[in-house]
Amino acid sequence: MQKTINCAAFRKMVLSGAKMLENNRAKVDALNVFPVPDGDTGTNMSLTLQSAVKELSSCTTNAFPDVCDCISKGALRGARGNSGVILSQIFRGICSVLRDGKPEVDTRTFAKALEAGTKVAYNAVSIPKEGTILTVVRMMSEFASKNAGKYRDFEAFLPAVIEEGDRALAKTPELLPVLKKAGVVDSGGVGLMTIMRGFQAALMGEEIISDVPTDAASQQNPDDVFGDNSDIINMDLGDIQFAYCTEFFVINLKKSTTLADIDKLRESLMGIGDSVICIGDLEMIKVHVHTNCPGVALTYALELGELDRPKIENMLEQNRALKAKIAAEKKDQGMLAICTGQGISDIFKDLFIDRVIEGGQTMNPSASDIATAVQKINADNVFVFPNNKNIILAAEQAKALVENRTIHVIPTKNVPQGFAAALAFDPEASAEENKTNMIHALDNVRAGSVTHAVRTTNVNGFSIKEGDIIGLDDKKILAKSNNIDETVLKLLDKLKDDSHEVITLYYGEGVAEEDAAALAEKVGEAFPSCDVDYHYGGQPVYYYLLSLE
Repeated sequence: MQKTINCAAFRKMVLSGAKMLENNRAKVDALNVFPVPDGDTGTNMSLTLQSAVKELSSCTTNAFPDVCDCISKGALRGARGNSGVILSQIFRGICSVLRDGKPEVDTRTFAKALEAGTKVAYNAVSIPKEGTILTVVRMMSEFASKNAGKYRDFEAFLPAVIEEGDRALAKTPELLPVLKKAGVVDSGGVGLMTIMRGFQAALMGEEIISDVPTDAASQQNPDDVFGDNSDIINMDLGDIQFAYCTEFFVINLKKSTTLADIDKLRESLMGIGDSVICIGDLEMIKVHVHTNCPGVALTYALELGELDRPKIENMLEQNRALKAKIAAEKKDQGMLAICTGQGISDIFKDLFIDRVIEGGQTMNPSASDIATAVQKINADNVFVFPNNKNIILAAEQAKALVENRTIHVIPTKNVPQGFAAALAFDPEASAEENKTNMIHALDNVRAGSVTHAVRTTNVNGFSIKEGDIIGLDDKKILAKSNNIDETVLKLLDKLKDDSHEVITLYYGEGVAEEDAAALAEKVGEAFPSCDVDYHYGGQPVYYYLLSLE
């Protein structure tokens, strides 16, 4: 039971956090959804922390004052972009508490350090926005301060703090509309949680992984990339009010410069732009501003000291280049499938479906949900496979909600028909040819499903009791029994005709693979003229989905 951490342990935590972030920075980068990213969030945060690590490597002692000073200065010197600067200030606040404390830090002191990190980070941003990394660190620090007394050892305390951070991360789309519109959580928040997991790995002696959670409660597809975001594709360049991202350090400050002068510099910068960050002390100041007058910003700073490492980027040109890249990558045709079950989703992806959104018998997506998903496919023509008769109409209605795309709804009533339609796609054929071939492909497959009755009733000539295992096609109940395997065999007997040569079973959530394998063997014995296969579908509610071709 680890009730305290010493400076050596804290050093390891920082090194581990930096390594964890470096291993996962591409995943964090992929979540960046803003029209002109001020650098990539994961990369900026990682380089910021790597600068602290580099500074830390020159520290020959394990005393909190020395280690904390190295971390603070290194992070500030290497801070890149808004996310990196905010991260440097979080560490600056944390280190301000730890450096002046005792040789051993308990949970209460660590909670105070997180609280200080939050305060310094909020103060560093001219207009703090909720739904960002700031929200995540604030909610973690509030939880830590309130509960530090309940957790006397770090092995319980730190995981609880991380769990609260994950909850905060899941809330970011509700607090920041651009995140909700793009369907992602805040990338800076993900970066911070990645570092926290590195802290935990160091304390628990766990392996540093390269697969940290990046979606929290988001519905974002992990295969989504920044380049598919329709908001960027359709963005008007005039929406960028301030064209130049300007960054620099002020060093060798004049003897007459005071802390009040730094505050005045911040106010002056806010008068000529936005996204202002002006932080530091009388040794060094870090400045970031979006402005149309970068020369004026530099002139203001020269009144305090010397300029170092100035960087000015034209965000209008960045945006043009990004839009040109998206346009170059745009294709003529894409595909969207609607389904439930991880296995089913994976099969659609293997069939080169561009996007998969969740929906089915128990959860029908709206026309708006479908339109939003279509808009994020970088193609002129998008084929939509509803895979459920209750979703077809919504898919048709989505046509009126989409701009710069043509939706072709293929009226697939079930997942096997969706697979058949996807297999009929030919990238060399025209959209009209593909649509015709896909619709014809639906005639070559017959589908069924097996589930349980939720109430007692009389329907389709059957006297059904609650809990009975029932087999259906797209229209009615065709079989029932009190046994899953028996119902599958009865249903197949009703569905199969002489033209069918292949039977495929997709087993659902809660069905063991060995049970599916045993059933497939029974089906092969019952229908020796057919090839029988089985795959994991993972769909809820339905024990099996059946396909006959």
